[in-house]
Amino acid sequence: MSAHGDVDLGHTVAGWVGTAVAFVGLGVLALAVVVVSLSLAVLGAGIGVFAGLVTWLLHLAGWGKPTGPRPAGEWSWRVRDLAARRGHPDCLGCRMAGRRVSAATAPASPAPATRPAPAAVAP
Repeated sequence: MSAHGDVDLGHTVAGWVGTAVAFVGLGVLALAVVVVSLSLAVLGAGIGVFAGLVTWLLHLAGWGKPTGPRPAGEWSWRVRDLAARRGHPDCLGCRMAGRRVSAATAPASPAPATRPAPAAVAP
């Protein structure tokens, strides 16, 4: 068990790549502040916008995750979300891409596996 407990933290390829690109953009912006350069500031801001675009495109390609927790078997960042092509219910990124899926029209997810109740022992 990790320090965060047994939860889905949403580590995905889209999340990691977007964060890395945004970190580079913030570094360029910090450098722009130190050397007082408007052109570097614009470049850093552009890299930040590019980070958002890359993250969104990777999400649409299935390398992100739908809103909410995923089943434990899908927590690895290497797991691709095959439902992304249809769109995620109530996902802003999917709606912006024209993949309009509401929670009412979304296919039902399989019921979680449950353990059978323990058998009663007769006295």
